[in-house]
Amino acid sequence: MGDFLLDKFHEECGVFGIYGHAEASTLTQLGLFALQHRGQEACGIVSSDGKELHQFRSQGLVADVLNEDVLKDLKGASAIGHTRYSTAGANTIHEVQPFNVTCQHGQIAVCHNGNLPYAKQKRRELEKQGAIFSSTSDTETILHSIARCEAADAIEAIEKVLRETEGAFSLLFLTPTGLIAVRDPRGFRPLNLGKLKDAWCVASETCAFDLIDAEYVREIKAGEMLVINKSGLHSSFPFAEKPRSVCAFEHVYFSRPDSIIFGRSVNESRHRMGKQLAIEHPVEADLVVPVPDSGVAAAIGYAAQSDINFRQAIIRNHYIGRTFIEPSQSIRSFGVRLKLNPIRDLIKDRKIILVDDSIVRGTTSKKIVQMVREAGAKEVHMRISCPPTVSPCYYGVDTPRKAELIAAQMSVEEVRRYIEADSLGYLSLTGMLEAIGLEESASCVACWNGNYPTAVANAAPTIDNS
Repeated sequence: MGDFLLDKFHEECGVFGIYGHAEASTLTQLGLFALQHRGQEACGIVSSDGKELHQFRSQGLVADVLNEDVLKDLKGASAIGHTRYSTAGANTIHEVQPFNVTCQHGQIAVCHNGNLPYAKQKRRELEKQGAIFSSTSDTETILHSIARCEAADAIEAIEKVLRETEGAFSLLFLTPTGLIAVRDPRGFRPLNLGKLKDAWCVASETCAFDLIDAEYVREIKAGEMLVINKSGLHSSFPFAEKPRSVCAFEHVYFSRPDSIIFGRSVNESRHRMGKQLAIEHPVEADLVVPVPDSGVAAAIGYAAQSDINFRQAIIRNHYIGRTFIEPSQSIRSFGVRLKLNPIRDLIKDRKIILVDDSIVRGTTSKKIVQMVREAGAKEVHMRISCPPTVSPCYYGVDTPRKAELIAAQMSVEEVRRYIEADSLGYLSLTGMLEAIGLEESASCVACWNGNYPTAVANAAPTIDNS
C-alpha cells in the first residue's frame, strides 16, 4: 500500500470560503468535500458570527469529522475551510488549518494552499524576537508577522506582510467582519471566485462551486487581494508585479477533471495531452488502457488520435484506506493490488498501451506493468502524459527528493528497462504546454526542467508545505 501512495505527487491542500450565507459552515463542509482529493488527512473550518470566530479542526476525512454536531457550533454567515495532505513527520492536530489567533488587530484565521521556501529562515527570526510557534507549518509565520505588524487594521497588516513574502500562496483570511482572499503575484496555485445568490465564495477549484450550485464568476488574478465584507467586493493589486508562474501540474494531475483551472478545462487539457502523446509516441497495439483515475482523460485522447480501442481494463478500488496490514506471507505487489486489479479477459493475448499521468519513483509503474503481463498481455507499452519529472517542488507540492526521482537518475531507456515495459514514451514539454494552452514563460515547469521561478537553490522546503 505504501508504495502506491509514495509513488505519486500529493497536492498539499484545498481551500474554500464563503461570505454572506446563513448556512456558511455547511456549505464550507460541502466545498471541502469536493476538494477532498487535494488533501485526505485533516480538515478544519473557522466561521464568523459577525462578532467572533468559531473553530473546529480534526484529523480525518471531511465526511467523517465535519458532522452535523460540529457544524451546529460553527455559527455565522461566513466561513473558511481547509483540507490537508500532510508531509512526513508533521501529521498532528497542531498542523491542521485554518489557524486562528487573537492579536493587536483582533481575531484572524487563515488557511493556505502553497509553500514559502524561506519560511524556515523567517521562523528563526521570529523566534529570536520571542515568537512561540505551535506547529511546523510555514503558514504560521504569516500569522506571527501580521500580529507584529504596525498597521491600522488586519487588512492593512495582511497587505504589508504579504508584500514582503516570497513563494507560492493562495490564502484565505477570516476576521469577524470580513473574508480576504489573496493570490501571490506569480499565481502559482489556483484560486477562483464564485457567487451563490447574494453570497460570495472562493475555492481552489471550481468543482466546489458545482456541488453547492454556485456560479463560477472568474479566476482570482495573480497578485490580487480581494476583500469581501458588508460593503461588497473590493479588489486591489497591492504587490509588485512578477512574471506569471502557474503550476502546469494542476492540469496534469492535481485538479479534478471537472474543474476549470487557470481559466481552462482540466478535462480538455488532459484529452489534448493524450492526443499529442499519440502523435509523438505512436505504437501498434490492440487496446489503450488508462491507469485509473488520473490517466483516463489522456487515454481517451490517445485512443481517439491513434484509432485504437479504449477499454478500462484496470479497475480501481475507491474504498481503500491507509491502515491495511500486509500479510506475513508475502503477496506479490500487495500495495498496488489493494488499489488496482486487471480485467484478465480484456488483457489476455493483447498488446496493451498503458497511459498514466506521471512516473515519480517508478516502483508503482513497474508493479502495474508486471500485473498486466501476469494477466496475459502480449506486450505492454507505457505512455506518460507529461515530461520526465526530474526536480522536486518548492511551491506547495509534496515531492520526493531529487535523488528519489527515477527520471533524474536514469535515461528514458533505463527507466523503460526498470519498469520492464516494451516501450516507454513521455509527452514533450512543448507538446504538454500546447495541450494545456500555456506559455512556458508564464508557467512553472521546474519539476520537468529544473528552472525555478524564484531563487530556491539554497532554500530547503519546509517540513509542512501548507
